Amino acid sequence: MSNSTTSSKVPMGQKIAFGFGMLANQMFPAALGIFMVVLVENLGFPGWMWGIIYFFPRIFDSFTDPIMGFISDNTKSRWGRRRQYVLIGALIMGISFSIMWQLYIDSGIDYNFVYFMFWSFIFYLGLTIFSVPYVAMGYEMSDDFHERTSIMAVAQWIGQWAWVIAPWFWVIMYINGDDGWFATAEEATRTLAVWVGVIFMFIAIIPALFIKSKSTLDEDYADLSLSNIKNSFSEIKLGFKEALRIKPFRKLCISTFLIFNAFNTVATFTFFVIVYQLFNGDAEAANAGYWPSLFGCLGALSTTFIVIPVVTWMSKKLGKKNAFIWSQGISIIGYVLLWFLLIPGKPYMFIFALPFFSFGIGSLFTLMMSMTSDVIDLDELNTGKRREGIFGAIYWWMVKFGFAIAGALSGVILSVIGFQEGIATTEQEGAIIGLRAFFSGLPILGTLVAMYIMHDYDITEKRALEISAELASRKIKKKEKETSSAYGAGNLRALINTIKLKDYSAVDVSNNDLKEITTLHNKALNNVLSGLCFSPYVEGQEVGDILTKEQIRRRMKIISPYTNWVRSFSCTEGNELIPVVAHENNKKVLVGAWISEDRDRNEREIENLILLAKTGLVDMAAVGNEVLLRGDISEKELIVYINRVKDGLKGLDIKVGYVDTYYEYYQRPNLVEVCDIILANCYPFWEGFAIEDALTHLRQMHAITKEVAKGKEIIIAETGWPSQGESILDAHPSKLNAMKYFVQTQDWANKETIQMFHFSSFDESWKVRIEGEVGARWGIWDKDEKLKHR
Repeated sequence: MSNSTTSSKVPMGQKIAFGFGMLANQMFPAALGIFMVVLVENLGFPGWMWGIIYFFPRIFDSFTDPIMGFISDNTKSRWGRRRQYVLIGALIMGISFSIMWQLYIDSGIDYNFVYFMFWSFIFYLGLTIFSVPYVAMGYEMSDDFHERTSIMAVAQWIGQWAWVIAPWFWVIMYINGDDGWFATAEEATRTLAVWVGVIFMFIAIIPALFIKSKSTLDEDYADLSLSNIKNSFSEIKLGFKEALRIKPFRKLCISTFLIFNAFNTVATFTFFVIVYQLFNGDAEAANAGYWPSLFGCLGALSTTFIVIPVVTWMSKKLGKKNAFIWSQGISIIGYVLLWFLLIPGKPYMFIFALPFFSFGIGSLFTLMMSMTSDVIDLDELNTGKRREGIFGAIYWWMVKFGFAIAGALSGVILSVIGFQEGIATTEQEGAIIGLRAFFSGLPILGTLVAMYIMHDYDITEKRALEISAELASRKIKKKEKETSSAYGAGNLRALINTIKLKDYSAVDVSNNDLKEITTLHNKALNNVLSGLCFSPYVEGQEVGDILTKEQIRRRMKIISPYTNWVRSFSCTEGNELIPVVAHENNKKVLVGAWISEDRDRNEREIENLILLAKTGLVDMAAVGNEVLLRGDISEKELIVYINRVKDGLKGLDIKVGYVDTYYEYYQRPNLVEVCDIILANCYPFWEGFAIEDALTHLRQMHAITKEVAKGKEIIIAETGWPSQGESILDAHPSKLNAMKYFVQTQDWANKETIQMFHFSSFDESWKVRIEGEVGARWGIWDKDEKLKHR
């Protein structure tokens, strides 16, 4: 029916709040990777200790992720499923990170090793509690194919600043003594860890405070008792099996595993490669400490300002899979260039490789997290379950398990090639060549294999829209079934059968062919409609986009010859211009304020509606559209809003009402009482009536509303029939049926002098993601503003 509350467009403020979580999510591992050098370079940890420290805490992390996914997916609370865990995890993560790095060389290697291992487990527990619900938040933010990429692009853009900042810790750590801030690198690490832990703990809390979520107290989730959590292992195991049976998801996991962990295996070598290849192993040589920092910083800046915008553009133009293939191909060029451009005496040369190199990791999570959201839709299609937490946990389990292997493998590589810290390059040339060979070669190998795996990834934009449409169709059918057992067509049958309709001779369209019906349709259209619902969003736009006066004027000019009234649905985001343009064209306007669960927006809508009315631009006012049907707010709260508008319009000759389905009015006498006028949505199509019975049922809907209207005027605020899409029971969309319905209903409304707004003026492609194809095809004119029935 008209505008849906579910908007695929996510406000920028919500994207930024999610992005701050990504900044924290990336800063902690970024700083961890920088600080790890101290363990080998300054505290004397041998390669095997390095490998164990990398491996076991991350293995622990990877196994707690699915458990946290189950807990998060099944949490019932007034704050939703995720926010409280993001808050708790951020606190544990920040505090433990600060404590973890309080290492002193005098304590000895064994003590420092045990101490660091213990606090690593606490830190990774906090990371799990934070990151699994946090990532699931991102998957839930939109159901739109391209908006998901936009969300992840904004988040990755903000998150990349962690990699811009973190490399400069090397400068602080290794420029010490008289020229530095700290006497030793380990002292610098102790202090920096506290600053990082505290600052980014608070940044990690931002998503918990500012990303909206609905109460889940009434959801039918599994109880989170200790026994259920223990028993959840079998469900987690089943979830793993079901998820990994989905071929596209397997491809995402394996490709991410190969690219991310090949990179991470050698990323910890960056400091050693630059210092030993370019400066003969002297970390304190003139300017030597700056170059590893510059490597990481410029790489991250390349990702922020080049890679993410380019990849987002490529995703829209080429599709996500092709954007992935091209991005990874570009990164291979960067890895090859790094072999040739790490030139002793010319350290600046490697900078030319960084924009190419950065396409590898820089594009990976922007695309892969977006594609995971598409796979979650596919899983829901296959299983009927919505499992963002489980899928996020499984995906990141693959990442973190691989990260653990990468950490252990990096220690093995250091040992195998015989690299020793503190020994000049000239004394271990073979080890440095081996280090460089792994530094460029291993990521190239992992990337090539991943590209091969992804070459036949098959969730294209077209397929994603098909999945979305099928899910929407299921929801519509479920809603139809639920309403039919409440106040819809199903349980009003008894009431309908008691209503005696007065005699009326309908236009006979049963035997007309398409050409004849088209002639009748255009004759009815040229006869000028009582009212028409105005569709302002042009192709490529959707709810949340800002409308321009030019586009409204263009569309108003098209419909003006055919209607006396127009109806708008909102008073913000440019919709407030609709009554202005309508009055320029001598049209009366039923102006709607869009009411939803967003109380801040509700205030803006009401204030703008009152302002428009006081400036003479409102001929009739509607406070809300199907808000009770959706369950966004209570009837009591809605009545308060209606009364506020009525008070604001005192002294003006403007009737104020509310728009909802005819059967909502039947059960709400208080709502009828407060409205000056009854604005009823009547859709025989949504109740599954065949076209042959549709007019009769529309008349019955009107009669039922008249029974409870207390003598107040009734206006049919919406009715119509879609020209294509999915059927609802006996109601079948088609151009022929849409024209038949239009001809018969217009004739009836004119003869009975019933004011009626036909839904809708133009097709609205954005609705395909919410209501399926059927939701997008209600217009008299198509998405390109061409008359459909000619």
